Amino acid sequence: MKKRLSISDIANNLGVSVTTVSFILNGKAKEKRISDALAKRVLDYVKKVDYKPNQLAKSLRTGKSKSIGLLVEDISNPFFANIADHIEKLAYDHGYHIIYCSMKNDEQRAKELIQLFYDRQIDGFIIAPTEGLSVDINNLLKSSVPVVLFDRPLSDVETHTVVSENVEGAYQGTLFLLEQKNAKRIGFVTTVSTQSQMKGRLEGYMKAVDNIGMDLLVKKINYDQNEDDVLEQLRDFISDNKLDGVLFATNYLAINGLKAIKKFDLAVDKLISFDENTTFGLVDPPVSAISQNIQEIAQEVVRILVNQINGKSDKIEKVVIPCTLIAR
Repeated sequence: MKKRLSISDIANNLGVSVTTVSFILNGKAKEKRISDALAKRVLDYVKKVDYKPNQLAKSLRTGKSKSIGLLVEDISNPFFANIADHIEKLAYDHGYHIIYCSMKNDEQRAKELIQLFYDRQIDGFIIAPTEGLSVDINNLLKSSVPVVLFDRPLSDVETHTVVSENVEGAYQGTLFLLEQKNAKRIGFVTTVSTQSQMKGRLEGYMKAVDNIGMDLLVKKINYDQNEDDVLEQLRDFISDNKLDGVLFATNYLAINGLKAIKKFDLAVDKLISFDENTTFGLVDPPVSAISQNIQEIAQEVVRILVNQINGKSDKIEKVVIPCTLIAR
């Protein structure tokens, strides 16, 4: 790679002062009474040599890195991948770049990533927090670092949040199976988790089932179990309880459910997943979905964070966005 040119190199090559070059590159030529001819000469040279400013040096000078850290559970998950794509485009429109990482539900990994981003002086954090991060996020807030939590707020962290209407979404999804699909025995498959969004989805299922006096049939699966064990657990849950309908708390659980149905030839065809997936309309049995409004979530997250960075946020916002039921 070629040696990076500095402002000093440009000044020496043109026979002008470093201060003059700096003023011109920062759009202050007229303010500092620098002639149009000299400004044009410097800018033409900069374009010719393809000068790129040192972003780290600029961030130290201005206090702004023009970068935002996005930390999610798993960037390969379709929900997080799609929302990251929207956030990245929206942030870019505001002049910011996104650096994103997966925490993999690993508390220590998540803590290290937060510290890494903080040390690199990013301008703000967008976090879908894993468990055990309350102290770290509160420390960011105490240091006046802009933070927005999305998907799953933390009860002991008082900051801006953007979440989906999890309870109502799961409630309507369960009613869909009961009333439109005529399911008689509906099970709920979720993860072993204390995260608020998962608790909300369980609450919505329980509310719908309680309303008609149906049995509560819940299966909780560990996040880190291997696939074969998961499929066998799903087979036993569906068969032993004679289920004809299942609500899955996440799209990856629904995909495991489809695998179990096919592998063990299970007689259940009334399925709905919290979170959409492109495969759900292509498979047999089809999977209906409680779809989160990814675009609106991304818009709200970026709006709130940019307002914080620019000092335009005078109160904590807690935004709840409705879901959409996609019936198949």
